Amino acid sequence: MQKEVDIAIIGGGPAGLSASISSAERGKSILILERNEELGGVLNQCIHPGFGLIYFKEELTGPEYAYRFIKEIKKYPNIEVWLETMVVDITEEKKITAINRDGIWEIKTKAIIFSTGCRERTRGNLQIPGARPAGIYTAGTAQRLVNIEGYLPGEKILILGSGDIGLIMARRLKWEGAEVIGVVEKLPYPGGLTRNLVQCLEDYNIPLYLKHTVVEILGKDRVEGVYIAPVDDNGNPIIEDKKFIECDTLLLSAGLIPENDLLENINIPLDPRTQGPYVDQYLSTLKEGIFSCGNSLLVNDLVDYVTLQGILAGKSAAKYINNETNIEKRVHIEIDGNLRLVAPQYLSFPILEDITFYFRVKEPQKSAILTLKDKDKRIKEWRFPVVKPAEMIVIKVKPEFLRDIESPKFYMEG
Repeated sequence: MQKEVDIAIIGGGPAGLSASISSAERGKSILILERNEELGGVLNQCIHPGFGLIYFKEELTGPEYAYRFIKEIKKYPNIEVWLETMVVDITEEKKITAINRDGIWEIKTKAIIFSTGCRERTRGNLQIPGARPAGIYTAGTAQRLVNIEGYLPGEKILILGSGDIGLIMARRLKWEGAEVIGVVEKLPYPGGLTRNLVQCLEDYNIPLYLKHTVVEILGKDRVEGVYIAPVDDNGNPIIEDKKFIECDTLLLSAGLIPENDLLENINIPLDPRTQGPYVDQYLSTLKEGIFSCGNSLLVNDLVDYVTLQGILAGKSAAKYINNETNIEKRVHIEIDGNLRLVAPQYLSFPILEDITFYFRVKEPQKSAILTLKDKDKRIKEWRFPVVKPAEMIVIKVKPEFLRDIESPKFYMEG
């Protein structure tokens, strides 16, 4: 079976929903392809408040945030939604092969927006040795079990990794009556937002073991305990100092990986720092007509940023179809100092509008100075009282600072 559409959006989470509205407002026909049975992505299981403070200027739960966009897309007859639809292939000619209950579809598009989100690191990714009993879950899976399915994954729980989902689940499991023994973090600093550290661990006296990791899992049918050990400055476990912790459940909250397998199939270059595609300020990948936004572009710490990226990608895809983006040249952006990643990674000229840049740092730092340079010339500076790896830095740069730049470089110094 065949279908033609202006813009196909792969993924119906917050990035895909906002992108669809942005494109539809500009008169394009939109098809959202969502593999799950409902729109909203991971927001549907995030029943805690804290969403929307930037975009909506009010505090919402995850389902409330998603519903606002799901309600909005119903106003647009040019937005079509296919649920329970799996995209299995794309081509450089922007043709999509998808499968759903109706059969196999070949979808011809003028532009594609990737908003596929990210997945959690599993035990296989982390390569934790030991037995393979029941009772090992990613934090997101545990979140769904508790909030959607109504099951408690365990009674005596240890969490590996201090990512935001793990911190939030520590509190949630405590509310449900489970004993949360602690959170083990390999790095010398927490991996989640400060507000989650305070509200989810400190307020409930849940211990955080920094510079520790799980080195062995024990148990036959069910987890019976784990060994944790401190790590040295290179992150290597000091096995002789390991200690046993009794537990029946281990949750993994040790990072997220952008879902970009389909992009790799058509040789779209991925940035090893973000694990998402290289993009310019329009969120266009290095293949014409293919765009990326949200957590498939880079792992964001706030859904508001995901939404704003979706809006930009939707607008950019519509402008691409209308031949409104005539790119004269493209320049790579360098980073140095305490900066770990940046998006976008390219500037496409001419530069006509403000550009939003997203950064993460390598290490916590006080009195940080972010500098934009052109070769050895300082163009602009931003000052921050403190920066942390878990918290994104977001700045907006006006065109006058970038129009004539030849070798853009961002540098973080202290």
